[in-house]
Amino acid sequence: MSASILIVEDEFLVALEMQSILEENGYRVLGIAADLAGAMEYTSQSIDLALVDLNLRDGLTGPQIGERLANEYDAAVLFVTANPRMLGDGVAGTIGVLTKPTDEETLLAATRFALRFREDETAEAPAAVLRFR
Repeated sequence: MSASILIVEDEFLVALEMQSILEENGYRVLGIAADLAGAMEYTSQSIDLALVDLNLRDGLTGPQIGERLANEYDAAVLFVTANPRMLGDGVAGTIGVLTKPTDEETLLAATRFALRFREDETAEAPAAVLRFR
């Protein structure tokens, strides 16, 4: 069974591109959420990985979404944002940040890393991923 991934991104074309790349490479995308309420609608399902932007349709809710998904729902969380400095030292329970824009190879490498890290915290991060811990 392939990993289940939630994309939390309010730029629809960016989200669709990420979904296409992930699905073409065997991952199961649960859906796309554009805000906090939308993301929480997916919590009844098992989320292996959430790719979360910071600034969403309802404002700077990405850090809150990431923290909740990681700590309350046991999802691996990787932030995907054009503004990584906004996260400072990171968000408790989350893995790291991937800077947008990104390409297919980098997105897939970051996804593989985040899923491995979820199982083994000694997993080595690719250069494109800034780890919080």
